[in-house]
Amino acid sequence: MAYVIASGCIDVKDGACVKCCPVDCIYEGGRALYIHPDECISCGVCVSVCPTEAIYEDVELPPAEAAFAEINRDFFAIGVSGIGSPGGADYVGPVACDHPLVAAYPVRAAATAAREGH
Repeated sequence: MAYVIASGCIDVKDGACVKCCPVDCIYEGGRALYIHPDECISCGVCVSVCPTEAIYEDVELPPAEAAFAEINRDFFAIGVSGIGSPGGADYVGPVACDHPLVAAYPVRAAATAAREGH
């Protein structure tokens, strides 16, 4: 069992979860954050601090968010970011890419306004 970041994080990336993760398993993509399923210890601390309520246990994902279990897993694969399993996000830093399904999500209006300086 691992935790999964779902659609509520896209274009938000608050980062509170990153700061509190005891094993540094939350990685930053271009538009979203991703939890490495092999590095997550299922402590649940990230859930308690996520302001958008975007983090779920993989077995408790709402049906509309079910694809995010695979999205989080696949983000680390050769075909997406190629990060693999480095043992912590600090070793990698932010990456510009996202999983193709996240990249295809419509951009949230708040994110567009922030980029344009409004």
